[in-house]
Amino acid sequence: MAKDAFDTIMAGLTDAAAHAKGKPRKGTVVHAIEIPDVKAIRTRLKLSQNAFARKFKLPLASVRNWEQRRRRPEGPALVLLKVIERSPRTVMAALEPSKAKRPDRRGGRPRKVANG
Repeated sequence: MAKDAFDTIMAGLTDAAAHAKGKPRKGTVVHAIEIPDVKAIRTRLKLSQNAFARKFKLPLASVRNWEQRRRRPEGPALVLLKVIERSPRTVMAALEPSKAKRPDRRGGRPRKVANG
């Protein structure tokens, strides 16, 4: 019983070591998203770092770190940058404040929503 457990653990460690060295074992699936070139995207849109960060609701420090390759975008930020890379106008439109009217909470007529 102990020999079987040892063999199983050793096989797992061997697989993990191979994966860490870039040699995934049979049956391993790796999903990798290419890291976008944030500076190239921003330059193509003719925006300063500050304007890019404001327009896409990103922290300015993150934009700077990504461009200087001190950090890599991860998770939702990575996905957002990939969408900005492919369709920046769609993202800009989605992030614009809504100009729709909403009903007054008191049950009256719809009132215009203030931008700001």
